Amino acid sequence: MVKKQTVWLLTMLSLMIVLSVYYMTAPEGDEMAFINEEDVSQNENGEEMPADANGEGTAISQMSTEELFAAIRMEKQDARDKHHEQLSDIVASSDYSTEEKNDALQEMQQLQELQTKESILETTIQANAQYDDVLVRVEDDVINVTVKANELSKKETNNIIKMAVDEFGEKPVRVKFQPSSS
Repeated sequence: MVKKQTVWLLTMLSLMIVLSVYYMTAPEGDEMAFINEEDVSQNENGEEMPADANGEGTAISQMSTEELFAAIRMEKQDARDKHHEQLSDIVASSDYSTEEKNDALQEMQQLQELQTKESILETTIQANAQYDDVLVRVEDDVINVTVKANELSKKETNNIIKMAVDEFGEKPVRVKFQPSSS
């Protein structure tokens, strides 16, 4: 039987090849750059420009909103799969105490519940307002909701926040919109 690491590696290589081919053949129109707000600095003219950890400008690849959402989902899922595998190794190993194994099992259950809640919230928001796509990520106890829409009214934003609080409880919620690239 093929090891999980081998399958994961082959999956990542396949993804890299597909994305490389797409990037090489992508049309110049209807593309956009995605920049994290935290990764923006200003140059001497006061213009915003992306910055890496050293504060130097970096090139940002352009991608459509659909690709952006898919890439973020894939990255999030890969990180969680890796964490889940580490927890599974703890549970299966005889090097850890019963308490450590129970903690790992509990954390695995919490990860599964978090994924389920994110999925439910994405579906609820999308069905409620007929958005093209919705991305929900919980990071550091903050619920980040990104909606594929050209704009969001205050009422729509408040409805999304209410749905997030209903699903996750009283946690900070950040709602953003990402314009469609069509």
